[in-house]
Amino acid sequence: MSTAAVAAVPVEENEGLPPPRRYWVLACVLCGVALMSIDGAIANIALPTMARDLGASDAATVWVVNIYQLGSVVCLLPAAALGEILGLKRVYAFGLILFTLSSLACALSPTLPILILARFVQGAGCACIAAIGPAVVRDIYPRRLIGSGLAMIALCVAAGGALGPTIASLILSVATWPWLFLVNVPIGIVAVPLFLSLARPGRPYPRPFDYAAALLSAAALSLLLIGVDSLGSSERTLAIGEMAAGLACGAALVWHQSGRTNALLPLDLLRIPLMSLSLATSTCAYIAQILAYVSLPFLFETVMHRSQTETGFLVTPWPALIFFAAPLAGRLVRRYPAALLSSIGLAILATGLLLLATMPTQPSDLDIAWRMAICGIGFGFYQTPNNATVMTAGPVSRSGAAGGMLAVARTLGWCIGSALVTVIFSLSAQGATILCLEIACGFAIVGAIVSVARFSARR
Repeated sequence: MSTAAVAAVPVEENEGLPPPRRYWVLACVLCGVALMSIDGAIANIALPTMARDLGASDAATVWVVNIYQLGSVVCLLPAAALGEILGLKRVYAFGLILFTLSSLACALSPTLPILILARFVQGAGCACIAAIGPAVVRDIYPRRLIGSGLAMIALCVAAGGALGPTIASLILSVATWPWLFLVNVPIGIVAVPLFLSLARPGRPYPRPFDYAAALLSAAALSLLLIGVDSLGSSERTLAIGEMAAGLACGAALVWHQSGRTNALLPLDLLRIPLMSLSLATSTCAYIAQILAYVSLPFLFETVMHRSQTETGFLVTPWPALIFFAAPLAGRLVRRYPAALLSSIGLAILATGLLLLATMPTQPSDLDIAWRMAICGIGFGFYQTPNNATVMTAGPVSRSGAAGGMLAVARTLGWCIGSALVTVIFSLSAQGATILCLEIACGFAIVGAIVSVARFSARR
């Protein structure tokens, strides 16, 4: 079917977009989500080569990775607010265009400072995709099928994160590091016009943009991220100061936004019990995930004496099983309460983490793999129903803010989890990896309890 013919299909406002137009728009969203996920993991592999080619130190080149995360974090809430003010279609398309152009700039960068600047802009494009993508899914799917669309996003995030290093290795085996970024360009060139021609305009909700709130949110999240990163260095006092400053900026943001309608920090949404409990569940789940993701390679390589290649394969069952569990949960959420499915998923995740923490000293690869698979099933089962609840608990006019808060909850979970790993490793090198897994299990249990509390929560 031609683009014009698809675009001409009549649309029922409350029923999303009809197939196949819905699927084409979803494909464009998934392209953006996959690219941002892969690019979050793809550059690590090439850092030594980049340092050599650009004549930079290894320490300076690490900023190619860090600045991408920083650009994404700084722009999350502003991107969500702009999605509501200008319309979801405009902001998502802008994010995809920005990501594509900055990928080209990364590939053509002659020096490290220019590459770092391009990666920051790429992170800003990533923020638009991460914050607005779930809201676009809510717009194009009927309410009863939203879980299926969000499951596809979860699937792409899991696949992108898992396959990123492999894709990087394959590209670097036949080409130079700029091709890590150049491969994004043709995908963006196809996805942008397709999205613009098929996505419906969406209803903007005009209001003044709160620049002070945007600066405070950027300062709060970036200082927290930088502080967590600094914990791994010898400057612990500086790291604590950075995190304290981030918390102070966060408190100032809450004070500044109190009493405002449609605020950049959506306090109105956080007052909805179902929304706040779902976001708390999400934060606990991501804390548990990052505690395990960061500590497990140390357990496999340092304690169990596996090679780096073996470790990569041993970690794979977790994201691989998310790939299968998330779509299944997306179908089940049509028939069963999301709180029930998410609670079961987090209980399964807690079980898998406990099994990992109590493994034999020298387990076989199979012993490790099936435990990792249980964790992946649990996380995938939790993720889709929980995300669907977040995206539908508030009014349609606040879809952008809901998507932004979903991304913020994920980022906070990652920051807290990373900080806990750093603190645990610094306090107790002996048995630190097992302690991380035990604490991760605890957070998964807390998340399950919070999820159960949603049975009595009001929208």
